[in-house]
Amino acid sequence: MASYHGPKAKKQRRFGEVLIPRPKYQRILENRAYPPGDHGRDKQFRSGRRSDYGLQLDEKQKLAFIYNIRDRQMRNYFVKARKMQGNTGDNFLAMLERRLDNLVYRAGFAATIWAARQLVSHGHIEVNGRRLDIASYLAVPGDVISVREKMRKNPHVLESIEQGSAYAPGYLDVNAEQFSATFTHIPERGEIPVPVDEQLVVEYYTRLT
Repeated sequence: MASYHGPKAKKQRRFGEVLIPRPKYQRILENRAYPPGDHGRDKQFRSGRRSDYGLQLDEKQKLAFIYNIRDRQMRNYFVKARKMQGNTGDNFLAMLERRLDNLVYRAGFAATIWAARQLVSHGHIEVNGRRLDIASYLAVPGDVISVREKMRKNPHVLESIEQGSAYAPGYLDVNAEQFSATFTHIPERGEIPVPVDEQLVVEYYTRLT
């Protein structure tokens, strides 16, 4: 699955749940509680057990959508996670959560992961005082992520901080006034707010190796 740039609400309707916690997506899924397409209304009434592979594939695609990354990148993270000590699923999610673009989003500096990716790739983010434009950079505890001075008056950044910084996860110490966030520790599963069964994703990639 490539990086997704199409209608975000349509993609979430396909999965049947809100994956990006924004009010407008919540409203859309409440008003259109059925998959997109000409026969979407009929599909909501269909029953039947999905295959194990179908369930695994759905969870993998949900995860790729949430973090906005390509399947090849996902597979590489899985390979690394499997070589680490501990639970593979937990390690897998923790690595995705440590990505710089995701941390910019979680800190509230951007309204969505797509906006966060743009901030990073355009060079508007610093890590430990140095400009870094690599979205896949994996933060380590103690890293200080901040918005560069020239972007601190940007209305989109200001609006995002006002609305989102209060909901930052426990592994980020956000200083909204300084436009900065400190990555304090590797997140545990309970601190990662993604509605995905990572074990199914692990099973999906395990069957391919």
